[in-house]
Amino acid sequence: MYEIKKMLNLAVSAAKEAGRFSAGNINAVKEIICKGGPNNLVTDVDKKCEKMILDKIIGTFPTHSILAEETGEHNAADGGKVKWVVDPLDGTTNFAHGFPIFCTSIGILIDGESRIGVVYDGTRDELFTAVKGEGAFLNGKKITVSSTAILQNALVATGFSYDIEGKVANVDHFKTALSRVQAIRRAGSAAIDLCYVACGRLDAFWEFDLAPWDTAAASLLVSEAGGMVTVCDQGPFNIFKKEIVATNGKVHREMLDLLNENRD
Repeated sequence: MYEIKKMLNLAVSAAKEAGRFSAGNINAVKEIICKGGPNNLVTDVDKKCEKMILDKIIGTFPTHSILAEETGEHNAADGGKVKWVVDPLDGTTNFAHGFPIFCTSIGILIDGESRIGVVYDGTRDELFTAVKGEGAFLNGKKITVSSTAILQNALVATGFSYDIEGKVANVDHFKTALSRVQAIRRAGSAAIDLCYVACGRLDAFWEFDLAPWDTAAASLLVSEAGGMVTVCDQGPFNIFKKEIVATNGKVHREMLDLLNENRD
């Protein structure tokens, strides 16, 4: 019924085109705009990348719906049975400063379920792909999560909300984690952090106040690589929930316990 392989191939092609374009413009002069606050940026490259991706999707699958970071909802003609969730440039603040950690992320939901995930890091030419039930891959080679068994030996990552005055004080979780893990990283791209959990470079990742396009592709990569993805109360994750806890599975309980110490 659904052309999974065709959709995967198109997502790969679109992500690579946009990812290579953004990577090629990292040192170019950029038009930078603040959206919804001084810490939330968008550049002309974000917008150009999104147009590239949407043109490809609409040109091949004109009835599919799309949720894109910069331009919102498009074409709900099929009732949302197939929804492409697009982040043309995850890590815009990094990109705006010439800090080379950013990516293009494309997730595809079918009947509300994450079925395809593609993340492309153009600066390192790393393509992460997953189809539900078929495993996760980096540049065509199967990947699995790490084998780290206890949190004290774990390398973990997190991110911070653009809403620095918001209700979720992640700095408290960060401070607690400092003495309970081996080290913490804050790279600035949720999609890349999740991909790094999937391929074993990180053992765990958590963040609050995320949007669907931040997690649509890479959360599937973690689960297909053998990891675990939930929210903080261990309830099931979906991309429309704002919080995520993703681990190799072995340190998941400890990670949840740590995060729940500072919950209201």
